[in-house]
Amino acid sequence: MGLPRLVCAFFLAACCCCRRVTGVPGEDKQPTPTPDVVEVEVGHTAYLKCGPPQHSSVNFSHVDWFLIHKERQIPIFRVRQGRGQNEPGEYEHRLSLEGPGDALSLSQVTPHDERVFLCKSKRPRLQDHYIELQVYKAPEEPTIQANAVGIHVDRQELGEVATCVGRNGYPIPQVIWYKNGRPLQEEENRVQIQSSQIVESSGLYTLQSVLKAQLVKEDKDAQFYCELNYRLPSGNHMKESKEVTVPVFYPAEKVWVEVEPEGLLKEGDHVKIRCLTDGNPQPDFTINKQNPNTGEIEEETTDENGILVLEPAQRQHSGLYQCQSLDLETMITLSSDSQELLVNYVSDIRVNPAAPEAQEGDSLTLTCEAESNQDLEFEWLRDKTGQLLGKGPDLQLNNVKREAGGQYLCMASVPSVPGLNRTQLVSVGIFGSPWMALKEKKVWVQENAVLNLSCEASGHPRPTISWNVNASATEWNPDPQTAVSTLNVLVTPELLETGAECTASNSEGSNTTTIILKLEKKLPQPESKGVVIVAVIVCILVLAVLGATLYFFYKKGKLPCGRSGKQEITLPPTRKSEFVVEVKSDKLPEEMALLQGSTGDKRAPGDQGEKYIDLRH
Repeated sequence: MGLPRLVCAFFLAACCCCRRVTGVPGEDKQPTPTPDVVEVEVGHTAYLKCGPPQHSSVNFSHVDWFLIHKERQIPIFRVRQGRGQNEPGEYEHRLSLEGPGDALSLSQVTPHDERVFLCKSKRPRLQDHYIELQVYKAPEEPTIQANAVGIHVDRQELGEVATCVGRNGYPIPQVIWYKNGRPLQEEENRVQIQSSQIVESSGLYTLQSVLKAQLVKEDKDAQFYCELNYRLPSGNHMKESKEVTVPVFYPAEKVWVEVEPEGLLKEGDHVKIRCLTDGNPQPDFTINKQNPNTGEIEEETTDENGILVLEPAQRQHSGLYQCQSLDLETMITLSSDSQELLVNYVSDIRVNPAAPEAQEGDSLTLTCEAESNQDLEFEWLRDKTGQLLGKGPDLQLNNVKREAGGQYLCMASVPSVPGLNRTQLVSVGIFGSPWMALKEKKVWVQENAVLNLSCEASGHPRPTISWNVNASATEWNPDPQTAVSTLNVLVTPELLETGAECTASNSEGSNTTTIILKLEKKLPQPESKGVVIVAVIVCILVLAVLGATLYFFYKKGKLPCGRSGKQEITLPPTRKSEFVVEVKSDKLPEEMALLQGSTGDKRAPGDQGEKYIDLRH
């Protein structure tokens, strides 16, 4: 930017809130007397008063109002006999008379209304009165757009930091740039502020300001923002944009090795080795490791992000690592200091003797050993229960019993490296005949069902299991001294009678478990309530239909009655004088009983399924 333009920009920034006398470009200044100033915001109503306040109680009966434009007086309103009348033109529909005729109200003020108005009063006769209308509009919240491409610190030209835009303000607001909360001033070859404005069709201004600067490495986290200062009738105001950062690119000065996770490492950890520099952007890297046998530097294979991943970490990953970086901008190569990586380990854990065995009453010593690059601690536990039996590499078992047989666990750990340990199981055998949990057990079964019978035994030597039933059997060993056998059988009457026996045998003897099969009793199925309810409903419906039918015949006179003049139906001796109806049915005798008369009489031997219904009830 040239010096004249720079001086002009400073002048504009300093004077943006000063007001023009004529208000609109191209309008000339008015001669004395000095006009009164009326301030109003865009969209509000302005009140233009004719004359000083001491004349406010006088009735103005003959007044003419003019707009001053290029030294011309353009009539816009007149008052005659206290009544106002608009003149044709741009103010025809926005001016109205106020008070006793000494004031006008101008509605819906726009920036185009920033002009000088003239009031001439003949009755009362007063000096011509000039009014300058000054219009204000607060700009919208400023928006800021940072340079997303970034700025190189080693470039000679100034880099564009950010652009600030303030829309729809009036007059033009003043913009101030800040870095880390401190205002920036233009400085040759360091800071430059370029501002421009656009006049919208509404007359409002849109301001655009561009900040250019020579940034340094320390500006990589700098916060930039812009501030708009403007005036309203109520006073001075300001609005701030949000803060932004700009990518700053600078060459690396040093490179180093970073290992994740931090702290002591152990075998099995997920380890990442990466290279870092103090430059931005990060350059290309290679990771090298010194061969412990030859002392030569060998390049390691990294992933697509340049990270060396050791998963799982092993003791052979220990050694010296070094990073090298190549800056493609400057073609400068940097090397880091060598960093030692130590992967702690525990390995080759073993128990002597490997297969210990003893007779009951003997003593037995178990010794645990392991390899490690750190000091070790040993613990002995019973495998099934987790009970701690002792600490140290040796476990002494004295006067052993059968119960001492089973599996023991030796744990070798490194106290200085949390979580680093290894374990080894050893099975102690105590000579003896097979041991079985039960001599006899009962199993509930259903006849003709397929059943799995199981049998378990333990001992040293490990026993084998046989069955007295000819069926398919499978055997497996959960530990070195235990055998489990499963027999798949069909439940037959013979098997229910004899049961089943499993026999466990080894060189020290044998033992047997008897399995007694008990037949499950089938409980009678209770009659469904739904069936009973349906049966009752059906019976009621049948009786209702029969009753309705008989009543119909009775009304028609087709049913003989026992009254005088009527023919009597011949009845058996025991049912004399009873009204009955005969219904043929093919129901079984036990079902017929449901339809017998209330007297409970039995049918004659020759009834053949006929039944009588007592109609008296």
